[in-house]
Amino acid sequence: MSSASAGAKAMVKTASAGKLGTILVDGKGRTLYLFEADKSKTSTCNGPCAAAWPPLLTSGAPSVGGSAKSSLLGTSKRSDGKTQVTYHGHPLYGYAGDSKPGDTNGQALNQFGAEWYVLGVSGNKVDLS
Repeated sequence: MSSASAGAKAMVKTASAGKLGTILVDGKGRTLYLFEADKSKTSTCNGPCAAAWPPLLTSGAPSVGGSAKSSLLGTSKRSDGKTQVTYHGHPLYGYAGDSKPGDTNGQALNQFGAEWYVLGVSGNKVDLS
């Protein structure tokens, strides 16, 4: 899914998502999400949560493309020791329910105790409600 393969550096770039505007996607064009339960750059999504919402992992420094801002890009260590990409302090995730680039099926879902949102270029959630 959206996890970078071993030895791969993750990329965060931008794509147009219709009414959601310009959003963050991974290097393969898959939509990235933030989890409102994450109150810091450390992920609280593990186990079954991480199976449904795979963290965007990297080995080495992640890179940006499109209008994504390198100044907002960062990383944090997960409980399993892997390195997760963050943007504006939010750990980034894909969604298992998105089958192809451009899908945003995870937008505004309430799962694993909090809501999930796509991120705009600013690093803030995109909420149309």
